[in-house]
Order: sequence, then structure tokens, then C-alpha cells
Amino acid sequence: MITLGIDLASRPEHTAACAIEWTGARARVVDIACDQDDEALVKRIAGADKAGLDVPFGWPQAFVEAVARFHAGGDWPEATLTALRFRETDRVVAARTGRWPLSVSTDLIGVPAFRAARLFSRLAGTGVAVDRAGGGRLVEVYPAAALRLWGLASTGYKRRQGRPSLGRLLDALRQRTRGWLEVDAPARRLCGRSDDALDALVAALIARAATLGLCAPPPPEHAARAAVEGWIALPEPDSLRFLAEERDGLSRNTRLRRGVTNVGAVSGVMSKPPGRAR
Repeated sequence: MITLGIDLASRPEHTAACAIEWTGARARVVDIACDQDDEALVKRIAGADKAGLDVPFGWPQAFVEAVARFHAGGDWPEATLTALRFRETDRVVAARTGRWPLSVSTDLIGVPAFRAARLFSRLAGTGVAVDRAGGGRLVEVYPAAALRLWGLASTGYKRRQGRPSLGRLLDALRQRTRGWLEVDAPARRLCGRSDDALDALVAALIARAATLGLCAPPPPEHAARAAVEGWIALPEPDSLRFLAEERDGLSRNTRLRRGVTNVGAVSGVMSKPPGRAR
């Protein structure tokens, strides 16, 4: 199978994609590239079994309703700032990891979300239906949260000033996947100088976890909200080392580990939304 990871930015030059081929108990990065436009992404998604996109799949329901009501001439509703800024999945991520995603309604992450919405409409025209809750070919991912759950560095590796930390993170990730993930020299060089590329690689790993059922789906009480707001696939804390296992072996080996997935597996739960985080 092929899993695809996409670090989606508002512009192609900051957008990266990574494809991983999974064969038995081995995995290999078969393609990784930056500077990806919509046409290239549509083609890559068409060739993948599961694609993880690092971008919000929707907006907070309270925000959408408030803007629509006010735009139509109605009064601004009595909604809390948290409800207007954050989706249900954002609150779940904060509770599990202590890290708030950026607000798609009030932070610049909303601009890549515009591009994602346009991309989803284009995909629908090709016959690829997008389930915003992650049940289809596409799933929303958050590499920083996954890295934190996997016990790896999740901050400080972005942009030029984070280059030394980026190299250390890449080394740590390769060490944790040594023995089953093959990353050739050109791919290592690209990930060592581009955090976009590394995030795309992590996104492809999360897509594999989602395929194997190692990411908790939206609980029933949040299913309707997830269908319109999107839902971030959070991998289980111990899932990284099991990604290359066959499905049957995986279920046997992890049956007793499924309980170690909630708050408490990661310390530092946040109670107040931040100004920025993603």
C-alpha cells in the first residue's frame, strides 16, 4: 500500500508531499518533493491508498453560524471566544497533548484551509469524495501532535533558525524507525533542510496509523461535528513501532495497549487556549 503525507501551505513553494510504500514488515520512502501545486497534489492523492493532510478540514461550527447570521443582518450570537476560535477536534488535541492547534478561524492557518477547501472541491470532480472525519481516502493530521505523542521533539525545528533542531529530530525519527523504514540519501538531505518535507514524511506515517486503526475515530457524540469541522487523527502513543506490522499481527500485539491512549499518556494538559501553537 501507499500512504501519502502532505504539508499543505497557502502557496505551492511551501507545500511538500511524501509517499511511503508499505510491503510486509518494511516501508520505503518512494517519493518526496517540495513546491507542490494543486495539480500535482491531485495526481499524488489519486495514486495513494491513504493521504494525511496537515491542514484543517473545516471551521468551527459556532464561527460559521455566527458569521452567516451576522452577514444576513442578524445579531451576533452569544458564543464564547473558545467556541468561535476552536473546533471540537482542537479541544480534544489540547486535552490529549497539552498543545492547542492554531485557530482556523482567527489565525493564518485559515489561508491554507481555503486552499484545502478548493482542493477538496477539485477532488470531488475526479470522483474522490472527502470525508472530513477521516473515514475516506483523506485524513486530517497534525505532525507536531503526533511527534509529541510518539515522544519526539515537536517544537523548535521550523524555519531557518530551527535547522539544527530539524537535523536532530530527523536523526531521532530515523533511529526510532531503524530496521523497517528506508529513507534514501536524497530524501534525508531534503528532510534535513526542509521542515515542510519532514512534516510531510510524518504525515505519511500518521496516514499509515489511521489505516491500521491506531488513531481514535471521532466518538459518537462528536461524529456530526467532525463531519463538518474535520477531525485530527491522533496516533496512539506507542503506535510508531507497530506501523510496519501486518494488520493481524498488529491487532494481536497491541490489543492490551489500546487503553494507553488518553489524557495521562502525555503530560501537560492545557486548560486555556493560547494565542498561537501550530
